[in-house]
Amino acid sequence: MREFTLRGVILGALITLAFTAANVYLGLKVGLTFASAIPAAVISMALLYRFKDSNILENNLVQTQASAAGTLSSVIFVLPSLLMLGLWTGFPFWQTALICAAGGTLGVLYTIPLRRVMVVQSDLPYPEGVAAAEVLRVGDAQRHKGEDAAAGDAPRSSGLRELGWGTGLAALFGFLSGGLRLLGDAFNFWIPAGSVAFRVAAGFSPALLAAGYLMGAAAGIAVLVGLVLCWGLVVPWLTAQATPGAGQAVSELASQLWSAKARFLGAGVIGISALWTVGTLAGPIIQAIRKQPARGAKGAQPEGGETDRDMPRSWMLVIGLAALAVLYFVVSHFLQEHMPELGGQPRFWLSLLCVLFAAVFGFLVAAACGYMAGLVGSSASPISGIGIIATILMASTLLGLHVLVPAFASFVSGQLGVALVLFMVSVVLAMASISNDNLQDLKTGYLVGATPWRQQVVLIIGCLVGALVIPPVLDLLYNAYGFAGSLPRAGMDPNQALAAPQATLMLKIASGIFEGSLDWAMLGLGVLVGLVVIVADVSLRKSGKGALPPLAVGLGIYLPPTIGLTLTIGALLGFFIQRAIKAHGQRAGKAWAAAAEERGLLLASGLIVGESLMGIVIAALIGFSGKDAPLALVGEHFAPAMWLGLAFFAGLCSFFYRRVLRK
Repeated sequence: MREFTLRGVILGALITLAFTAANVYLGLKVGLTFASAIPAAVISMALLYRFKDSNILENNLVQTQASAAGTLSSVIFVLPSLLMLGLWTGFPFWQTALICAAGGTLGVLYTIPLRRVMVVQSDLPYPEGVAAAEVLRVGDAQRHKGEDAAAGDAPRSSGLRELGWGTGLAALFGFLSGGLRLLGDAFNFWIPAGSVAFRVAAGFSPALLAAGYLMGAAAGIAVLVGLVLCWGLVVPWLTAQATPGAGQAVSELASQLWSAKARFLGAGVIGISALWTVGTLAGPIIQAIRKQPARGAKGAQPEGGETDRDMPRSWMLVIGLAALAVLYFVVSHFLQEHMPELGGQPRFWLSLLCVLFAAVFGFLVAAACGYMAGLVGSSASPISGIGIIATILMASTLLGLHVLVPAFASFVSGQLGVALVLFMVSVVLAMASISNDNLQDLKTGYLVGATPWRQQVVLIIGCLVGALVIPPVLDLLYNAYGFAGSLPRAGMDPNQALAAPQATLMLKIASGIFEGSLDWAMLGLGVLVGLVVIVADVSLRKSGKGALPPLAVGLGIYLPPTIGLTLTIGALLGFFIQRAIKAHGQRAGKAWAAAAEERGLLLASGLIVGESLMGIVIAALIGFSGKDAPLALVGEHFAPAMWLGLAFFAGLCSFFYRRVLRK
């Protein structure tokens, strides 16, 4: 079957334009982006269906390319901070595009040696990757249903039915909640206890429920441990130590302390857990690199055949050196433009140090983000947490450079030091977001029998196309709305400015480090907590009593509880369903048990698909109308919304359980 085609590349580029623009707008407005792999898979199937010679592998390459570009838009979580700092007055096209292209390309290259270790040999669930594969399989089954009937094969329409149920219910919820606003998307309760308050909150997201179902009970319990530690111990303790402002409620103070302090505890846990994860994977990664062919794709056949062939080492070396050279050129130009008094030799060494930092830390980020995406999915993976860690490490590196080379202190300090940190963190964030998405795509390809090296080539193409789209879209939005704290023209309404919340946070952290005002205590405490969790996880695994994934504990602390608790509910739902399947399977037989497990997978995939597609539709409506809620029938304070949303969510859980276990 034809896999890499010109029409596929062109179609992927066109989908890229739409998804990148939508993600940039949505990310700057509300601080969230959508995972684009599944919508891209659906759109590519719908368009390629008209060509009789199209196939599942060509569809897969289209969605792979489009999802890479859509994900690259996560650099918007840092780049606007350079305008807020007053360093830029717009987004220089070539600087911005080359940052995205170089960072994204390196992110792709770093995921290549991780593929065999974290996709083929790992039992990580990869929720979005599995869901995208199911979408492609069901679509391919529909295409060939006439041929199957003629050949006497069993009908496969039941798979489409289960996928359709999940997609329809999730899309309906998205329309009623995010569109009409009749259903709430979360419940949030505060339990007062003297001078503190305990928070219990959960979201009603069908996609997060499905991600929890797919990720398994061990990871779900680990997320719950992080939640309880954060909201049952750390936040109440911080609240008891703090003094509320005039007229400030305890609940408001607790939320403020979680955002400003407790999340850094989670970042510390994530950071040390990421290092531990990379350390445990180091041996298998080195082995995977050794097994890669040294020359072109026409070399010796790999052990697993064509579907186990990665990009050759020679290609990786050439592309990687080119990306690093581009990155060096961009950093050197940035230093020359904004620090002209820095001499040629100091500029050379500082540029080299920055590129080295991005190259080394980028690989660690790729492994950590790939693992987190495999555990809880790309949508729930905390890219901003990785950005916080990168900001702290880069700023600390520059401050250490001040001590080692005092001559640099007068140049790389204050506002210029903060600007250089943010500039380099944008590169690292491009690597993080790409690796966060690429392993999902490679999981999809692994499940449908794609050729890895072809996927890796179109991933790089997707990054290059996305890099060309992001700068003009950013400029367009900045000139139309402005950002919070940075308006392009006098007289603009600051209430209409795009919030860009992550960029504001990164700017505060970098400035706090250079000014000496950052609270390091919570980060240090997070590292200690992470070490305790790592020891507990190792002990549990050795004794055979289970596992406590350290990164999942960190996610439970760092992520909002409306995400974490929903993931836990999904994991517990999966645990009870698996237990029921095992019990019923002893009477009904292995065939029924296998069919029930497949129904669960298809329903979960449908929930992810439905919410993703409805998210695209609502994002488009917001963009075209310029309103936050263009379809809303009620106001923000519609009292029954939360209870109606809870009823829908409970009904969805019940339906899921009964549907999977039906006779």
